[in-house]
Amino acid sequence: MSPGLRSGILGISGLLPAGAMLATVLWEYSASPPAAALAGGFALAGVIAFSLADRTAPIIFVLVGIAMAGAAVATRPDWFEGTWTAVERGSFVVALYTALTAIRIAAMGSGEIVECGRFLAGQRPGLRYVALTIGGHLFGLILLYGSIALLGSLAAESTAREADAELRRHRLRRMLVAINRGFAATLCWSPLGFSMAITLTLVPGADWSAVVVPCLLNAVLMILVGWGLDTVFKPRLAQPAPVRAVPAGGWLLHLRPLLLLLGAVVVGVALLHEATGVDVIGAVMSFAPIVAIAWIWLQGAGMPAGRLGHVGHRLGEFLGRELPAYGGQIVLLFMAAFIGSLGAFLLVPLTPRLGLDFSVLPPLLIVVAMVWLVPLAGQLGMNPILSVSLIVPLLPSPAAMGIHPAALVAAITGGWAISGTTSPFTASVLLVGRYGGVPAREAGLRWNGPYALLMGCTISVWVLILAAAM
Repeated sequence: MSPGLRSGILGISGLLPAGAMLATVLWEYSASPPAAALAGGFALAGVIAFSLADRTAPIIFVLVGIAMAGAAVATRPDWFEGTWTAVERGSFVVALYTALTAIRIAAMGSGEIVECGRFLAGQRPGLRYVALTIGGHLFGLILLYGSIALLGSLAAESTAREADAELRRHRLRRMLVAINRGFAATLCWSPLGFSMAITLTLVPGADWSAVVVPCLLNAVLMILVGWGLDTVFKPRLAQPAPVRAVPAGGWLLHLRPLLLLLGAVVVGVALLHEATGVDVIGAVMSFAPIVAIAWIWLQGAGMPAGRLGHVGHRLGEFLGRELPAYGGQIVLLFMAAFIGSLGAFLLVPLTPRLGLDFSVLPPLLIVVAMVWLVPLAGQLGMNPILSVSLIVPLLPSPAAMGIHPAALVAAITGGWAISGTTSPFTASVLLVGRYGGVPAREAGLRWNGPYALLMGCTISVWVLILAAAM
């Protein structure tokens, strides 16, 4: 393909995931089959466009998906229904990613948000881990992986001025670990994350309002266990660390922009959910772009083109430059959901012939196994979207197992969060390794291995209590 043609395709490709998002929002409110078909069509067209024009697109996953679709055609009379369901699962992920990318880009373009991150990274040693863990969590709710990119770059910036090499290495590692664990804790419960959105669609009877409290406790445990390990195993330095100057200004003053942004999203989503009856994930998908536009409009004060001109300019950049820049990531996310869904479709009728009947297993064993299977699959290169989409449809429903859906959801999202701290193939660990100057496997297993084992045991106990008590 000529460079000119490739550039032309990428120039308009951003319209396709945006179209998938708008069509998915329409489907959330109308349950209209044409809207779902339109969303799937836009997402599929986007994957084709990015696969052709974006050199970073993971073509191997596309080829695997095509081979699996061929297997479905050859072996299943209902191949179209199963394949199109996989397309719709992929389009849902693309739509949610597009909505969250809009608010992430709007937030990261704000100088106030950057200064908020700089304030957290500049805290004194005794408070820095807690500050960055909580900051990583709060930023992660809005920015997703962008929280690690923002805070990680600020951590690297602050430690670069440290003259003592030993102190610089320990300080950077502890800061990055704190940010990563804080972000990963959002995967336990946040309705703005893929972990909760995907899990709720796969677990029969699961609803975010019914599972949020048990899952939120997983997040609290992740933060507390991480802080405890950092305190107990604090490195001993050959030379005492110099006294650090505390950043000027109070916490509320510096965190105000982030808290306002979070508050706007939370209140808006809650009101939309109550007023329309649309599920929480659908409310997030439809409200996040509105908040992004409002945030950009506020940033346009004093701009030569005015606020409306600034919004129009940023919207053009978002569709024409920023979304196409994430083409490889969009293909990866779509194919992970597609392969997982289609793989489960192909495997379900085969499990009895293979002697695999998960219904005979003790329900408590299944629940605990999900805590460990997701991070173990992550070590083998499986994206959690893929592994969860593949495994969960093979399991008996919570009702058939006689347990509350919250127990299974907490186990899955807890395992997903552990994978976010250990798998060298996830964006979070790759970013931590990049900013820490170490291989991703070292950042995942060496820096977080003991933490992951302890968290796996802790979450296993908690989901067992949930399964027995609820």
